[in-house]
Amino acid sequence: MRKVGFIILVVSLLFVVQCQSKSNAKKEINKKEGVKSMVLVSSAFKAGDMIPSKYTCDGENISPELSWRGAPAGTKSFALIADDPDAPMGTWVHWVVYNIPDTTHQLKEGIPPVQKLPDGTLQGITDFRKIGYGGPCPPSGVHRYYFKLYALDTMLSLPAGVTKAELLKAMEGHILAKAELMGRYSRK
Repeated sequence: MRKVGFIILVVSLLFVVQCQSKSNAKKEINKKEGVKSMVLVSSAFKAGDMIPSKYTCDGENISPELSWRGAPAGTKSFALIADDPDAPMGTWVHWVVYNIPDTTHQLKEGIPPVQKLPDGTLQGITDFRKIGYGGPCPPSGVHRYYFKLYALDTMLSLPAGVTKAELLKAMEGHILAKAELMGRYSRK
């Protein structure tokens, strides 16, 4: 009986050590890739707060100011996707932006709906079937809107006007870090 108890103890200890080792390895990878260091914020709203109507279909429908810090070494460009996972027909894409230069750390309020910005930043097509930002416009209830910023180790070889799916495919294997900002909105 003592042998069985001893074996169970040894197996349990080995399991705990293995789990800790995997956890430490994952932390080291995240630290190395800068996953926890990048932060995305907006002067228009705080994380989890309501997005002012100015940035929605009920207002001026212009993009909010977004800024970030903490991009990892080796970042060559940024990409941004804004979407609503609470849409009745599945996730609804509100903004697709990519090839944002690595020297840029802010998207100013009111980015125009053009394919290519003066600094070379490109915009894709939304689920509104338009280039550029399309603000929150939920049919009912409170929806969450996620602004997801990606630090990439390359400039992407994509034309302007791609979809979220095409952008995600092109980013595979190139994401160094990700930051996220969520705001909410409900129409009255």
